[in-house]
Amino acid sequence: MDYLLLPPEEIVETTVKLPLSKSESARRMIMDAVSGIDSPGAVAECDDIKVLASGLQADNGTTVDVGASGTALRFLTTYFAATPGKEMIIDGCPRLRERPLGILVDCLRQLGAEIKYLDRDGFAPVSVSGRRLTGGAVEMDASVSSQFVSALMMVAPTMESALEITLLNNIVSMPYIKMTAIMMERRGADVEIVGQKIIVRPGVYRLPGVEIEPDWSAASYWYSLAAISAGWVTLPGLSADSIQGDAAMRVCGERIGVNTDFDDEDAPDAAVLSASPEVFSRLTADMSPTPDLVPALAVAACALGIPFHFTGVSTLHDKECDRVEVLKREMLKIGSVLECEDNDTLSWNSRRIPVTERPVIDVSGDHRIAMAFAPVAVFVPGLVIKDIEVVDKSYPDFWKHLAAAGFVLREWNGEESAETEEDEQ
Repeated sequence: MDYLLLPPEEIVETTVKLPLSKSESARRMIMDAVSGIDSPGAVAECDDIKVLASGLQADNGTTVDVGASGTALRFLTTYFAATPGKEMIIDGCPRLRERPLGILVDCLRQLGAEIKYLDRDGFAPVSVSGRRLTGGAVEMDASVSSQFVSALMMVAPTMESALEITLLNNIVSMPYIKMTAIMMERRGADVEIVGQKIIVRPGVYRLPGVEIEPDWSAASYWYSLAAISAGWVTLPGLSADSIQGDAAMRVCGERIGVNTDFDDEDAPDAAVLSASPEVFSRLTADMSPTPDLVPALAVAACALGIPFHFTGVSTLHDKECDRVEVLKREMLKIGSVLECEDNDTLSWNSRRIPVTERPVIDVSGDHRIAMAFAPVAVFVPGLVIKDIEVVDKSYPDFWKHLAAAGFVLREWNGEESAETEEDEQ
């Protein structure tokens, strides 16, 4: 289904109950499975987590279809490989079969894992035969995905000896690795991070996991909306001391003119976002620690007329789509010409072109592209977002929350209507 979006008639003032953190949920579920201890409290309700749960509950000897979930692919491959007696096949959609897996499999094999590629080397589908892994020292290229590192860390307490991971090259999404370590330590694991070396000693998870926080990645789209609309957004449950790396959106938000108040008397235990006239004249940032924030920041910056230069975006080429190329292509539809000097950069230098037709955003199967472009309807009434169901991957209630903020969402079949044209005048 496709939606045509019309902006609110009044200034945005809304309260949004964000989904629970997908990253925290996935890690807690793997640790629960490793330990046999069920944690109290809810986990995120989204496609990625449902796929992971289904995989963990699958009968031995079956094929697990993880769909488009790179998280489930990497975490389940590692969990099955480290679980004696498991005999599983893991596969997914065509795009998932293009997402890199070889770095993780190579390290697992060094630790004694038995994993076979069923098609192309380095990619799903894979056949996994579980056994107790040996532990020991491995070197891992950390420039592709932090999930490779987190996956190994979480099963490491079950290994015969301490696991020592030396991270090579530019480390991407390091905050996610630190989040994994914190969640493991809270459950009794012995984890040490020193520079580019991670040591996990044998032991057991003795405790259940704590409650899952709201998702800071999901908050990024509401920061964008607060900036573009000059409105107010209240996000209950967000904490200034969150363990999530994407809590960096609080600082990024200041650069696009959004203040975050965690001490509002009328909204205790919430982040209250409000627009500020203090906007940076240019954004320059290394986004390698928090690449998931790039779509929302890039779209908001262009809408606000803030030129930017982002480095550390190389991992975005291997997401649900090539996010760098899709952002370049779709931003042209709203008149902004983005540039890539190399594989690791994305920039906009205020270059614009005329917009001569209604922008119809092709999200290329990517939830973050869909949500990043939605706030642009404030400036471009009648903007169309295609394949709106993609948000189910991480934030199923996004469109409902956008409607509650005052946006009008209409099913669009590619034809103009008199009613729509009248509304836009």
